[in-house]
Amino acid sequence: MKKTSWKEKAKQLKTEIYALYLACRDPRVPWYAKALMGLIIGYAISPIDLIPDFIPVLGLIDDLIIVPAGISIVIKMIPKDVMEECRQRAKAEPINTKTKWIAALIIILIWVLAIYLVLRFIWPFLF
Repeated sequence: MKKTSWKEKAKQLKTEIYALYLACRDPRVPWYAKALMGLIIGYAISPIDLIPDFIPVLGLIDDLIIVPAGISIVIKMIPKDVMEECRQRAKAEPINTKTKWIAALIIILIWVLAIYLVLRFIWPFLF
């Protein structure tokens, strides 16, 4: 049995995530699969968790269980032929650099907004 390196696994994960992105933009995918994917992405990048991260072990386990389980459910909701087609497209065409920068900018803006809200509304109550 061939062992796969961490780099290979990371590349496979990156391809799978890009395939999910492509699938969610496909009109053949049901709206509820797209909505669930949006919720999962929102949960993954949100600073608010069901179990706060500062709780030892449990705080990180919820991220390690909820996000992959949600992605697995979304993959099952997407028609197999559509998902396979999107996987092939993800392997054939690399992620556009412009798309990477836009995604990074959105995540940075969400964090800046979160920090601003904390400083604006919570900081005065601490001092």
